[in-house]
Amino acid sequence: MNFFRGVMGGQAAGPQPSGAETIQKLCDRVASSTLLEDRRDAVRALKSLSKKYRMEVGTQAMDHLITILQTDRSDSEILGYALDTLYNIICNDEEEEQDAVTPLPASGKHKNVSMPDENAQKQADDLGTQFTDKFIEDPEHITLLLTLLEDFDFHVRWPGVKLLTSLLKNQGVQVQGIILVSPMGVSRLMDLLADSREVIRNDGLLLLQQLTKGNAAIQKIVAFENAFERLLDIISEEGSSDGGIVVEDCLLLLLNLLKNNSSNQNFFKEGSYIQRMKPWFEVGDDNSGWSAQKVTNLHLMLQLVRVMVSPVNSPGATASCQKSMYQCGLLQQLCTILMATGVPADILTETINTVSEVIRGSQVNQDYFASVNAPSNPPRPAIVVLLMSMVNERQPFVLRCAVLYCFQCFLYKNQKGQGEIVATLLPSTIDANSISAGQLLCGGLFSADSLSNWCAAVALAHALQDNLTQKEQLLRVQLATSLGKPPVSLLQQCTNILSQGDKIVRRGSKVQTRVGLLMLLCTWISNCPIAVTHFLHNQENVPFLTAQISENLGEDERLVQGLCALLLGICILYNDNSLENYTKEKLKQLIEKRIGKENFVEKLGFITKHELYSRAAQKPQPVFPSPEQMLFDHEFTKLVKELEGVITKAVHKSSEEEKKEEEVKKTLEQHDNIVTQYKELIREQDAQIQELKEQVASMTAQHEQMQTTVGQQLSQIQQHKDQYNILKLKLGKENQSQSNNQADSTQMNGLQTEELSQLREEVEELRKQHALLQSQLGDKDALIRSLKSASAQTTEGSAEGSDNTKRLQELDELRSQLQAQSEEITQLKSERQDLLRKAEDGESDTVPSSDGSLDVAKMSELESRLAAQTSETERLKEEAKGLSESRAELEQQLASATSTVAILQTEKTKLQTEVQESKKEQDDLLMLLADQDQKIHSLKLRLKGLGETVEDDDDLDARDQTDDDDEDEDDED
Repeated sequence: MNFFRGVMGGQAAGPQPSGAETIQKLCDRVASSTLLEDRRDAVRALKSLSKKYRMEVGTQAMDHLITILQTDRSDSEILGYALDTLYNIICNDEEEEQDAVTPLPASGKHKNVSMPDENAQKQADDLGTQFTDKFIEDPEHITLLLTLLEDFDFHVRWPGVKLLTSLLKNQGVQVQGIILVSPMGVSRLMDLLADSREVIRNDGLLLLQQLTKGNAAIQKIVAFENAFERLLDIISEEGSSDGGIVVEDCLLLLLNLLKNNSSNQNFFKEGSYIQRMKPWFEVGDDNSGWSAQKVTNLHLMLQLVRVMVSPVNSPGATASCQKSMYQCGLLQQLCTILMATGVPADILTETINTVSEVIRGSQVNQDYFASVNAPSNPPRPAIVVLLMSMVNERQPFVLRCAVLYCFQCFLYKNQKGQGEIVATLLPSTIDANSISAGQLLCGGLFSADSLSNWCAAVALAHALQDNLTQKEQLLRVQLATSLGKPPVSLLQQCTNILSQGDKIVRRGSKVQTRVGLLMLLCTWISNCPIAVTHFLHNQENVPFLTAQISENLGEDERLVQGLCALLLGICILYNDNSLENYTKEKLKQLIEKRIGKENFVEKLGFITKHELYSRAAQKPQPVFPSPEQMLFDHEFTKLVKELEGVITKAVHKSSEEEKKEEEVKKTLEQHDNIVTQYKELIREQDAQIQELKEQVASMTAQHEQMQTTVGQQLSQIQQHKDQYNILKLKLGKENQSQSNNQADSTQMNGLQTEELSQLREEVEELRKQHALLQSQLGDKDALIRSLKSASAQTTEGSAEGSDNTKRLQELDELRSQLQAQSEEITQLKSERQDLLRKAEDGESDTVPSSDGSLDVAKMSELESRLAAQTSETERLKEEAKGLSESRAELEQQLASATSTVAILQTEKTKLQTEVQESKKEQDDLLMLLADQDQKIHSLKLRLKGLGETVEDDDDLDARDQTDDDDEDEDDED
C-alpha cells in the first residue's frame, strides 16, 4: 500500500520512480493481483495518470484494461475506472488534450515541451487514431463494449457511451461496420434515449450522431427503432425552438437520418411526423431579443423541412411532402414568419429558401403563396414585397439571392403564375396607383446597380421559361424612355442597352449586366419564331452581334462573346425565313464571311468552359460567394446544354442537307404514325383477349361452384327420401293400430283436429307456391330455348360470354327456388312428426268422436299430395340437370370462339411480319439500284476520260425520240 500512496501523492523515502516505471508497475499489479481491491486501486491510479502520460498508458495498459472489462464484470467500480482510462487515451477532444505533453524519454527525468497548438492537436489526433485501431483490431472488443452498455449502473454506462463515441469519431466506418453486424447492436444503443438520466441521454444523442453519419443501413435501422417518435418527444419536452443544446443535438440527428435517405423520408412522411413540425414555427408578435441558441435551433428546423422537399429528391416524394405541408398548415406558418417583423436576418433568409422549396413545382402551394399579403397599409402581395427587397441594393446579398430563388420556385412549372407576372407589364393591366411585380422587374432591369440588372433579367426569364404564349405576350410591352419620344418595346430597349450609343455601351460594359440581358434575350427568343422575327427586324442587332463575336477581347469579355454567339445561333435555329435579308441561309453566309464557322463554334464553347458554369448547373438554388461571381442561372445552363450541339450542327449544315433532313423527318413521322396505329390496334386486341380470358375464368369458377351445389342438393334429397320412407313406414303401422282400436284412434284424431286443420292450410299454401314455381319454370324454359337459338346465331366470343352469364344467373335462381321448396317440404315433415308424437302422448286420454274415419281419409289424401310434391321436385331436378348440360355446350362454343380469335391474332402477326420484311427488301433493292447507277456513272466518266464516246441518258432519249419520228414518217409514206 506504500506503493499506492506514493503514486497517489503520498511522501515516500528514496528516489522517485519515473512515470513510465510507475505505469509499468501498475500494469504488473493489475495483471498479477488476486485481490479485487488491489486491481481496483491500480486501475484507479492508471486513470489518474492517463491524461498526463497518455502515450505510456495507452501502449502498456490497454490490453490489461480490456482484460479487466472481460473478467471483472461483477464490480461496477473497476469497470468504470477502466472505461474512463480507455476514454482518456483514445479521446481527441481539445479540452481533454489541453494538458497533454510530449512522450516521456526512457530515462527517469521528463521534459515538458510546449508545441504549437496545431502540431499538438495533430499529434493528439494521430495518437487517438492509433489507439483506436489497436482497440478495434478484435471486433469482439466492440461487442464487449455494447454488452457493458446494457448495465444500468451510471459509472459503467456513461463512460461506455463516451468511449464508443470517441471510437466512432476516430474510425467511424470500421466501427459502424462492426456494430452493424453485431446482434442487436443498434437496438442497444437506441435504449440510451429512454434513459431517465439526462446526461446519459444527451451523450447518447451525440453517440447516435456519430453512428449515423454516412451509413444508410444504420440510418434505416435507427429510424425503424422508433427514433423519430423519441426525438420529437424530446424536442417537445425541451421546449422546441426555445430549448437548449439538447434540441440542437436532436435536430442534427434527425438531419443525419433524413438527408439523402429516401426510405427514411418516406417513413417520416407516412408516420405523420410532418404534422408534428408545425408547432416549431409558432412565433409571437414580439420577436425581439432572440437568443443565439433559438436562432440555431430554428435554423436547423428549417433545414429539416428543406430536406423533405429538396429538389434532389424524387419528384413523387417531394410532391407528396409538399401536399402534406400545405394540408397540415406548415406552409401557412412559414409564410407567417416570412411576413413577421423583428425576425433575425439569417432566419428570414433561411425561411425564404424553405418556402421556395415547399412551393416549387406544386400548383396548389404556388397558388396559396400568390394569395399571401403582407401586413402593410394598403396590403401588398408577398411577391411584390419580396421583389422590392431583391432590387434594393442596400439589402444583404444572401437575402437578395434567397428572394430570387423564391421567385424562381414560384414560377417553376407554373404557367398560371407566369401569365400573372407578364400581365402586370401589359398596357391594359397597369395600375398607376400601385406597384406591381412587372414594374419592379423593369425598374431593376434598367437600374444603375448591375446586380439588380442581373436578378431582374433572370427573374423575367423565368416568367418566360417553356411558355410560348407569354413570350409572344411580352412582345406587346411598351416602355416610355423619355418625354417627347415615342415608346419602345421591351425587346427593343434590351437590345438598345447592348448595342446603341456610347453612353449606353459604357453603362452596359459591366459584364454582369450584359450577361443578364443576353440570358434574358436567349430565353425569350428560343423556340419562338415570332420573337426571332422581332429581334431581327432591328437592323442594328445582327451587325452588333457579329462585331462582338469577331473581335479579339480579353478574358472578361469572352463570356459575352459566347452568349452573343448563342443568341445569333438561336436566330438561325428558330428562323421562319419571313425576313428576306435575314433568312437562315443568309445568316449562315454572314457567319462564314464575317466570323468563320470554326471561330463561331469556338466562341460558342466559351460558355460551357467558364468556371462558374458548372457550379450553377449543379443545383437550382443560386448560391454564390460574392456578387461578382453571380453570372449563370441554373435553368439557363439547361438551355445552353440543349442548344449548343444543335446550333453547331445547324451552322455547319448546307441547305441541301437541311432539305434532306426535313424529308427524312417527314418519312419518320409517317412511319411512327403507322407504327402507333398498329400498336393501338394490338393493344385493343390484347384488351379484348384479356377480357375474354377473364370471362372464361369466371364462368369456369361458376361452373365448379354450381357442380358443388348440385352435389350437395342431391345428397340432401337422398336424405329426405330416406326420412320420408321411414315416416311412411311409421304411419302405416300407426294406421293399422288405429283400425284395430277405434277408441284409441278416435281419441287421437280428436286431439289432432286442430293441428290437421293447420296442416291442411299449409299444404294448400305449398300447393299455390308449387303452381307459381311451375309457371316460373315454364318461363325460364322458354327463355332458355330463346337463348339457345340466339347463341347458335352468335359468332363473337364476348356475346356468348355475356349470354352464358345471364343463363348462369337464371340457373342460380332456379337452384335457390328448389332449395326453398325442399326446405318447406322438410318443415312439413317435421310438423307431421310433431303431430305423431303428440298423438302417441295422448293415448291415455279417451275422448269419443264420430269423425275418425273422415280424418283417416284426409291423412291419406295428404300423403298422396306429399308424394306428388316429391315427384315434382324430382322433375325440377331433371330440368336443372338439362340446363347444366346446355351450359356445358355453351362453354364449348365459347372455347372454340376463343381459339378462333387466337388463330386470327396469330395470322395477323404473321402478316405484319411479312409486310415488314417486304418493306425491308424494297429498301435493299432501292439501295442496290442506287449503287448500280452510281457505278455506271463512274464507268462512263472513266470512258470519257479515256477518250471513248459514251452516250448519256439524255442523248439516248433524244436518239430514241428521233428514231420514233423517222418511223412515223416512213409509215406516212
